[in-house]
Amino acid sequence: MKRIVVVGASLAGVSAVERLRARGFEGELVLAGAEPHRPYDRPPLSKEALSTGVDAARLELRDRQWYAEHDVTLKLGHAATGLDVRDRLVAFADGTTESYDGLVIATGSAIPRAVAPGTVELRDLDDARRLDTLFATARTVLIIGAGFIGMETAATARRRGLDVTVVDVAAAPMSRAFGATVGDWFRARHEENGVRVLCSTGVERLSPTGSGTHAELSTGEVLTADVVLVATGARPATGWLTGSGVPLGDGVECEPTLATGVPGVVAAGDVARWHNGLFGEPMRVEHWTNAVEQGGHAAATLLGDARPFESVPYFWTDQFDAKLRCVGRPGPGDDTEVLLETERQLVVAYGRGGRISGAVCVNAAKQLVSLRRAIAERAPFAGLVHS
Repeated sequence: MKRIVVVGASLAGVSAVERLRARGFEGELVLAGAEPHRPYDRPPLSKEALSTGVDAARLELRDRQWYAEHDVTLKLGHAATGLDVRDRLVAFADGTTESYDGLVIATGSAIPRAVAPGTVELRDLDDARRLDTLFATARTVLIIGAGFIGMETAATARRRGLDVTVVDVAAAPMSRAFGATVGDWFRARHEENGVRVLCSTGVERLSPTGSGTHAELSTGEVLTADVVLVATGARPATGWLTGSGVPLGDGVECEPTLATGVPGVVAAGDVARWHNGLFGEPMRVEHWTNAVEQGGHAAATLLGDARPFESVPYFWTDQFDAKLRCVGRPGPGDDTEVLLETERQLVVAYGRGGRISGAVCVNAAKQLVSLRRAIAERAPFAGLVHS
């Protein structure tokens, strides 16, 4: 293998590049990304960066010198538009192509751009800069979507002194991931800090006005906001792979090793769906730690390693003084047991098929360690919660 192309200037993409060089790959290495910026860390965009100012250099995963030292060619500012697996060519929006012997797909997930006039979204560095500028002169903010990005941004905006309302059709914040118990606990923390959280509520119509945007809610209430952020979720960025022969479904459908079944092509990060043998089920994970681990594993697979990728997913979110750490694969339909609940701490265990499937620990790092071990060991759920 003489030439490897990594499509996706993401955390998973950088991790793949790093592992390829660490394992002794000395051939040509190209890292391509749709944005003009060098790869950067995304989680701070809704938290620290939006609170203290968006500093691109501080967010960079690696500086310019690192890429030079590792002999990595950066192809930035041009999105991939197609893939020819027979001739092993990646096509880009600028009309160029890149040939490859090995290909790492690390294009992550993408959100649809807001179509309603006067609304914004938060997915990339330029979005964060725009939102930071808008917050500087705004008084009121409406956030549509009470998922992770929506709730993190709500906390950040409130700390900046803005009046914040969050609206979601779900019964509780973040309930699609964790169910109502965790969602209701976080709703209470937000309300204590002055955020208005309206769940089981939809937005019927958005109308720009001279002073902002009118939002007509399903309850009949009409809100006016200076800034409207749409944070209703993302989808795997696989459009450029349509018709290529790479198997697609909920992302790129991978083998347990993260190979795609197409010769010389692997995938990693948000875009990859694979069978996690530790849980005995297919999954796609959109979190920081998974991107790092899978980027490295996909690189190893490309170089001949045949080991399956198995992991206990890990995720965190910071909102006000609450740090949520999630391990495993909890689901809203799982059995749940509240192991600890106070105004400051929350520990919830999840069970599926008689085994512990996941856990949420808020301001409870000690409990996180033992629960993560139990998940890795596939411990019985009943024995855990009643011991």
